[in-house]
Amino acid sequence: MKMKKLEVDTRIHDTLKNVVNNLCEEESYKKVYHRANHETPMPSIDKLGDIVERLRMILLPGYFGHSEITPDNIKFYTGAAIDRVFKLLLEQINRGFCFACIDETNIDCYDCEVMAKNIAVKFFDRLPEIRRMLALDALAAYEGDPAALSIGETIFCYPSVKALTNHRIAHELYKMNVPLIPRIISELAHSETGIDIHPGAKINEKFFIDHGSGTVIGETCVIGKNVRIYQGVTLGAKSFPCDENGTPIKGVARHPIVEDHVIVYSGATILGRITIGKNSEVGGNVWLTKSIEPNTKVMQGKVELNYI
Repeated sequence: MKMKKLEVDTRIHDTLKNVVNNLCEEESYKKVYHRANHETPMPSIDKLGDIVERLRMILLPGYFGHSEITPDNIKFYTGAAIDRVFKLLLEQINRGFCFACIDETNIDCYDCEVMAKNIAVKFFDRLPEIRRMLALDALAAYEGDPAALSIGETIFCYPSVKALTNHRIAHELYKMNVPLIPRIISELAHSETGIDIHPGAKINEKFFIDHGSGTVIGETCVIGKNVRIYQGVTLGAKSFPCDENGTPIKGVARHPIVEDHVIVYSGATILGRITIGKNSEVGGNVWLTKSIEPNTKVMQGKVELNYI
């Protein structure tokens, strides 16, 4: 009996040792290995999640975090939260620059630190505008859903408002060319709500995603004012222009433009750099790869022009 146990233990030891050796072969790990640049740790998903939640508390006071906030003490709570989250975000922005750094010899890390500070200041200066946009998003959710009994209900409960909070934070950082951090913030909302919005998408005020699950909005989408879309909608790319080596070219406008006052119903797929004209409706499960004029209603099997 002892011999059999010894044989099993030996086999386990030899197998695990062999696995370790194989995994540590450069050919095995070189395509998936990241070595910290300049001895700076990678951005932290956990800390970025904490940052977003703290910003949610600041942007939507009373709903998240300290529910005892009043007009008399709001300045105290906001000041303390801003001071804390500024330091946290500054650290993560700097880590993002280090993660994206491709020059390990001629770079001055001090320059990146200064750049990170300047970006953090610019970002916090945008918080009042982000709050204004989110207030209108919450209003759009209330107005667009008969089941919503108050604007507060949409702020506290609706995945659309949660996802748009993350997006409007991420989009500001994206516009400031912060590496990696915006995408992490967007994916935090994606994993929790099922709503996938690339941080590069330009979304105007009063935007509402009803239900939300399975919604996809691509990087170069442009969405106008007072647009409502439903679950399962894809605003995606039809094709990817490639270079001479067959590699997709980055940064090309390849996603739809959705003009003001458009409604897109559940399961619709809209692909390519096409325009959905203002005041139009796209019916459920419609597949669109061509632009439509304003005041157009598109349903499966037919198009109604100037129906409004």
